[in-house]
Amino acid sequence: MSEDLSAAHPALVEMIRREILDSYDEELEQELEDGRLEEMAGGSRGLDRRFYFRELLRLQHELVRLQDWVQAEKLRVVVIFEGRDSAGKGGVIKRITQRLNPRVCRVAALPAPSERERSQWYFQRYVSHLPAGGEIVLFDRSWYNRAGVERVMGFCGEAEVEEFFRSVPEFERMLVRSGIVLLKYWFSITDEEQALRFSMRITDPLKQWKLSPMDVESRRRWEDYTHAKEEMLARTHIPEAPWWVVEAVDKKRARLNCISHLLEQIPYAEVDHPPVLLPARVRHADYIRAPIPAEMMVPDRY
Repeated sequence: MSEDLSAAHPALVEMIRREILDSYDEELEQELEDGRLEEMAGGSRGLDRRFYFRELLRLQHELVRLQDWVQAEKLRVVVIFEGRDSAGKGGVIKRITQRLNPRVCRVAALPAPSERERSQWYFQRYVSHLPAGGEIVLFDRSWYNRAGVERVMGFCGEAEVEEFFRSVPEFERMLVRSGIVLLKYWFSITDEEQALRFSMRITDPLKQWKLSPMDVESRRRWEDYTHAKEEMLARTHIPEAPWWVVEAVDKKRARLNCISHLLEQIPYAEVDHPPVLLPARVRHADYIRAPIPAEMMVPDRY
């Protein structure tokens, strides 16, 4: 902030400072929520909170710079997040998108396919979510559902799984040849850690909605998911679109490691922006602001 502004408008500067602090409250609320779950689990784990916040905010600043570069260069970026239930995919996605423009960086989290979609080419419903120039799309689960949950839970046959493994390398090579930057992350947690996170969700009334019957069944089929994951990584780890495994038992470390790694995969530079100058507001002598009827007002309880 310029010294001239600070000297000329101290009240305005103080208001801006407060607004900036308020903008960080969302992250604080999320971390307090995580902290509450840690207390329920019997104590705090992971990185020092102050260090974590400093690093997260620094990385989020770099994400904003990356966003500017993606827009300026009309890049198309796809980032896939896969992993077991409760592995922390949603948490890192929240931290990536938190400071970014939702028109530039959006999340694709597709529901179960409809009857019509099940009759389409398997990749068809994902293609419609791919980015245009100047966009980043984060897939919270992706076409790899076929190699994971669909296979383990019996929603597709082995012939369909085999066809998927034959098709997906060519599909991804085609995406990369077209100019899309494709990154794939697998969030890895232990059997014990998933059991702990599920138990905390069961205990916490604000988190119980996250446990679907499918999630509960996945606990019983842990080993089936392990075999499916191992084959998926082995058969779809290609030079054009390799898998990157994030150790995710420690949520905070996983977020920082994933974001910093993502930033390293896309060379970017500072984008020059013209200075923004607020024009003087046009004022008319006959302008009178109409009063708002009292019955329309939200009660001022806080």
